[in-house]
Amino acid sequence: MTALIIDDEIQIRRLLRLALESKGYEVREAENGQLGLQACAVHRPDVVLLDLGLPDMDGLEVLKRLREWSDTPVLILSVRDEEAGKITALECGADDYVTKPFATGELLARLAAIQRRRHGNDAPEIVFGPLLLRLDRHEAILEGEELKLTPTEFAFLRALARHTGKIVTQRQLLREVWGPQAEDQTHYLRVYANFLRKKLGNTLLVRNEPGIGYRLVEPL
Repeated sequence: MTALIIDDEIQIRRLLRLALESKGYEVREAENGQLGLQACAVHRPDVVLLDLGLPDMDGLEVLKRLREWSDTPVLILSVRDEEAGKITALECGADDYVTKPFATGELLARLAAIQRRRHGNDAPEIVFGPLLLRLDRHEAILEGEELKLTPTEFAFLRALARHTGKIVTQRQLLREVWGPQAEDQTHYLRVYANFLRKKLGNTLLVRNEPGIGYRLVEPL
């Protein structure tokens, strides 16, 4: 596995290198956006850790340019903690968002979740921990037992399971489950998230990221 760090702070790059190499990653570094895009094209990393505050261009511009030709997973690192900025980054194609200063344990856990999500997005089955979704049959199996889900509940769970560990924004969920005409019906999400929580019990968690969206995670 190769990770590319695009960040102009040498101390952050050193910290991330140590953490990533401890997990077996080969690490490459770039100190600005242009060098980062070049490194992505040449080295084709398995994951990119991207700072938004770069000296030559905004990190969102780097992300947009990267998404023109690559689906490489991108984890945003930023001191910006505004809700709107997080939503914009996720909707531009980021896979997750970590605010500086961050705990390396959390960062590594989120990277692991991104990598799990990379496998099987378009497969007929999705497996996440004890959950098995058979997409062609609309079946959800949890710890060997079939869950009794309504079509809407299944669609909601499927949307989260396709992006396990990643925040799925409210707009993305509403579009995928209810269609573009329902983009302002955020109360749907609260209601169906509660329905799923009751049926999943303590085995899997539907976690709310306030004002942003939801993610499916395994309990710690």
